[in-house]
Amino acid sequence: MVVGFGSENATISEGQIRDICTEAFADKLLEGKKVLAIVPDHTRTAPINVMFRILYDLLAPEVELLDFLIALGTHPPMSDEAINHRVGITDEERASRYPKTRFFNHHWKDPNQLRNIGTITADEIADISGDLMRRQVDVTINKMVFDYDLLLIVGPTFPHEVVGFSGGNKYLFPGIAGQEIIDLFHWLGALITNPEIIGTKYTPVRKVVDKAAALLPMERMCIDLVVQGADLAGLYIGTPEEAWEAAADLSDKLHIIYKDKPFKRVLSRAPEMYEDLWTGGKCMYKLEPVVADGGELIIYAPHITEVSVSHGNIIEKIGYHVRDYFVKQMDRFDHIPGGVMAHSTHVKGIGTYENGIEKPRVNVVLATGISEEICRKINLGYRNPESIEILEWRNREDEGILVVDNAGQTLYRLKTP
Repeated sequence: MVVGFGSENATISEGQIRDICTEAFADKLLEGKKVLAIVPDHTRTAPINVMFRILYDLLAPEVELLDFLIALGTHPPMSDEAINHRVGITDEERASRYPKTRFFNHHWKDPNQLRNIGTITADEIADISGDLMRRQVDVTINKMVFDYDLLLIVGPTFPHEVVGFSGGNKYLFPGIAGQEIIDLFHWLGALITNPEIIGTKYTPVRKVVDKAAALLPMERMCIDLVVQGADLAGLYIGTPEEAWEAAADLSDKLHIIYKDKPFKRVLSRAPEMYEDLWTGGKCMYKLEPVVADGGELIIYAPHITEVSVSHGNIIEKIGYHVRDYFVKQMDRFDHIPGGVMAHSTHVKGIGTYENGIEKPRVNVVLATGISEEICRKINLGYRNPESIEILEWRNREDEGILVVDNAGQTLYRLKTP
């Protein structure tokens, strides 16, 4: 049973959050138990600081351990300073006010930190994917989870380009998973394509994620958050599957904007929390559906100076391309991680590759701190961000020009007839 509620028209106060959490944990019998809370890094908008304070006050007096693991996926590790900022504490408070908690980064590429928990067979993947993919995958996860009695997922739900809606078990896979399972389902999402999968509740990728999570023997619990701006509009606590289902329904209402017609030019302004194009690519994913055929989408982010902290070298070698560029030349790219190829296709958008000619549907242009030379090398357009006067772009939707501030979280779709 899910504890909590949400609303399209009201927000949840800190006092209400505390009351909901108190109710959810009232019968959990956690005395002397070890709890591992799994939370997102700074690239996901959520009041993790509020949740940290409440969970510590509620659980720390009772449990033996209340540790926090940052669900980085393949993102770079967070510094102690960044972690402190994420949970809203100082170094001194770590030691004095919150002595029962330790913080850890997930390290996705270190085999010494991973444990194999089972296999999803090629036949199972083929059945889930409708024969789009037939590949066996070994499921690995951060071995820390086996030191705890309860895994407590705490994170938000938004429309998502790979899985449909984020949240729930996605904070385990890819959040604290190994590379093989991450690559498999990201490439599966790319084969389906971003416009088909984003903002769709039940997807083949979600099935893979939930199937992988079901291999874990310990109890899993989820506090699924639905944010509206800086506020919390929904809070659902239960199993990861149940809490996510409720959160995705509210996210569908709050995080999707419908437009009457497509736009020939879109200026997608990235927030500061996206520090490289790997995360800033969301400014394309969430807006691709409303760009007209042959239109232009500009990712405006002067603060972004790197393609990817973790994967930049590989991306600079393969560039950004439509899905079929890879699919029809897989002998050239079968050594490239599926997660990197998936990112490439999501940023480039859908299109065709016939007779050696690539035709993307949308022209993606970077107005960032990434040089023109690198933009050309990775097969994206370039524009000097200093040449863009934001005010000149605003209030021109009737002319086919759309400006989106704080892009990357709200999905834009066209209204269906």
